[in-house]
Amino acid sequence: MDIRQAQLATRSLDDTARFWERLGCPVDRADGVVEVVVGSTRLLFQELPGMTGALHLAITIPAGTFDVAAAWIAEIATVLVDADGRDEFEGPPNWNSRSVYFEGPDQQLLELIERRDLAAPTPASGPASATPASGPASAAPASASAVPLLSVSEVGIAVPDVLGAVETLRRAGLEPYANPAGEGFAAVGDVDGLVILVSPERRWFPTADRLPSTAPVVLDVGLDTPVELTEGVVLR
Repeated sequence: MDIRQAQLATRSLDDTARFWERLGCPVDRADGVVEVVVGSTRLLFQELPGMTGALHLAITIPAGTFDVAAAWIAEIATVLVDADGRDEFEGPPNWNSRSVYFEGPDQQLLELIERRDLAAPTPASGPASATPASGPASAAPASASAVPLLSVSEVGIAVPDVLGAVETLRRAGLEPYANPAGEGFAAVGDVDGLVILVSPERRWFPTADRLPSTAPVVLDVGLDTPVELTEGVVLR
């Protein structure tokens, strides 16, 4: 499941644009929207000053680049730690992944994740284009980051009924990933892209200091028929 595009909310378009530019991502501002290209994913941010909570996004990096990526992100953003002071984390059972979390703009809780089940990409014969196509991005553009940012592979979504949302997505052809779904947390999709479903009162790992956003989210993941999980939250 590739997350081709995500329409998201932010309290500040300016802060959001400046942050993603610092990460080396192509950013375009037009008509009240900030467009960010993260590898094969396009993020579209619209301003919603009254939004509550925090977005969670995870960005896949190539296998074998974790140490370089963790050192790089520590130079340009605030790395987040858990209650024990740890700043690097193995993924849940059966995920075969490793992550570092960092502070994004507007309280966003961002993550670089190395998914070891994904083969390291073969270098392209020529430079990738930094100009996004008119449709969903199909190739990772050039980036100023120390390692390629391959895609946004997780988007966190708060839903009032996690297990009910899982069943809705199952009927659309998407299955829980790696482990059975729980009442407060479920990952649905596959190693390429996941919807992280959480209950509204479940605080984001690893800091446990912020609740998930309940702002509208629209994800383009290639479904035949759009699915609405809760008001304003649509997968298509």
